[in-house]
Amino acid sequence: MTLENAVRVFAGIMVLLSVALTLWVHPNFFWLTVFIGANLIQSAFTGFCPAAMILSRLGFSNGPVR
Repeated sequence: MTLENAVRVFAGIMVLLSVALTLWVHPNFFWLTVFIGANLIQSAFTGFCPAAMILSRLGFSNGPVR
């Protein structure tokens, strides 16, 4: 899996997790969803993505391995 796809999967999982926490644990977990969305927007403009940095250290590459 490429780094870009891994970041998308991670973001999707985090959004679904934050929605579940909001519904079943406490309504203030919606702030986690807001944070995730804001981070996605800022990473699109700046190119800085903490999740991509962490996932690249875990072994996800920027392209297919040849």
